[in-house]
Amino acid sequence: MEKEDQLKLDNQICFPLYSVSRLITKAYKPFLEKMGITYPQYLVLMVLWEQGNLSVNQIGEKLLLNTNTLSPLIKRMEKIDLLNRTRSTKDERSVRIELTKKGKSLKADASEVPGKLLNTLLSEEVELTDVMLLKDTLDKWINVLKEKSEI
Repeated sequence: MEKEDQLKLDNQICFPLYSVSRLITKAYKPFLEKMGITYPQYLVLMVLWEQGNLSVNQIGEKLLLNTNTLSPLIKRMEKIDLLNRTRSTKDERSVRIELTKKGKSLKADASEVPGKLLNTLLSEEVELTDVMLLKDTLDKWINVLKEKSEI
């Protein structure tokens, strides 16, 4: 590839990833709106449904988010009674996050979301094997990039 071609948008790997990420988040929106949550809130809930009570830092590590991004999100989720924040008695710098009854109850509704989204992604051009291969590749890239950066 010639040097000037390297800056063409069509030749970038990052732009299709960015675009697909935004479009998938948009595809989630109608399903999540019915539950009264946003996509970032959905991610936090999934981590807590899977892992149980965690610190803000542990959630951030799992979602690859900095505390300064995660803290306002968690505060908003607490205001709508999805979770509670509690300062650790062992380390006052650590804040533990616990699902409320309402936060736990959303899990049943959310269990249908992945299948609905998958149906949105599949077409004559995109089969389940394509989706699974892409996910595996993206997981590998996440690991490579985590090793090479300070995420």
